[in-house]
Amino acid sequence: MAIPLRLRAFWRVVSLIDRSSAGTLTPENARAASNRRQRLSALPGMTIFLGRTDRGARVQNTAAVLPDGTQLPVRIYRPRNASLSLPVVVNFHGGGWVSGDARQSEWWCSSVAARAGVVVVSVEYRLAPEHPFPIPPQDCFAATVWVVEHAGELGVDANRLAVMGDSAGGNLSAVVCLMARDLGGPQIALQVLLYPSVELVATFPSEDENARAPVLNKADLEVFTRLYLRGGDGSDPYASPLRGKHHGLPTALIQTAQHDPLRDHGAAYAAALREVGVEVRLTNYVDAVHGYISLPGVVPMARQALAEVCDGLRDALSARISP
Repeated sequence: MAIPLRLRAFWRVVSLIDRSSAGTLTPENARAASNRRQRLSALPGMTIFLGRTDRGARVQNTAAVLPDGTQLPVRIYRPRNASLSLPVVVNFHGGGWVSGDARQSEWWCSSVAARAGVVVVSVEYRLAPEHPFPIPPQDCFAATVWVVEHAGELGVDANRLAVMGDSAGGNLSAVVCLMARDLGGPQIALQVLLYPSVELVATFPSEDENARAPVLNKADLEVFTRLYLRGGDGSDPYASPLRGKHHGLPTALIQTAQHDPLRDHGAAYAAALREVGVEVRLTNYVDAVHGYISLPGVVPMARQALAEVCDGLRDALSARISP
């Protein structure tokens, strides 16, 4: 199955503009490469490809203050004319744990807020290689707890809580669910995992099948994992959630992309959850590549994926969870 022409053309242009490759990244230049990609996304006209903020959402910036005083920037998306105590979705962006920020998911998060009738709180966790594992998942869990503890100030209903993330953010969302179960809360109704990475040691056939795919390739995976772990134990379930115990976890909505080295990760995690009785919906988008939620102007299936997630959130968060 061939990658659609518009995708190949778009990525060819991006590659000509930005010749940095994850395969050549070192701890010293990882941040510079990330900053270049962010500047590229801010160029005039890029909204044609990346999408715009949904007009039905209002955006606010604040910070989650962790118990040790660390402040994590958060970007809050709220439906316009929304009432108080809406359901809340805590989002974690992708970027291989070493790059990215909340703005790269602007179209997606604002559209989820406007169309699902929820408040999306997108968290900028600390990044590797300066802040390697286990700091990012600890940040994400602490930020989720902060949202629950400040529900009144944020105007959200902490008893209707979901987590969401793409790629590395999908990994972190899955890990936050493990932590919440292991540590006695908060209670999460749904985990939305978008082309997640769930295994940092073993490999899957899709990694070889899509070794040279656009957006993310096999070499990228290897380097991002190395920079993230920095010698840490990749078999730790909080690094590789596929290796964890999966009983008692929230319902999952998992999406994957056909032309993505991480495609088999999502399917493997769905199988592991189903094996212990966790309800799972798994959808593979056949004309999509890694990162499609940030490329609605290039990947038409992104809009279908958005509709599926909004439906799933409305269903999961329609009723309050018993405390």
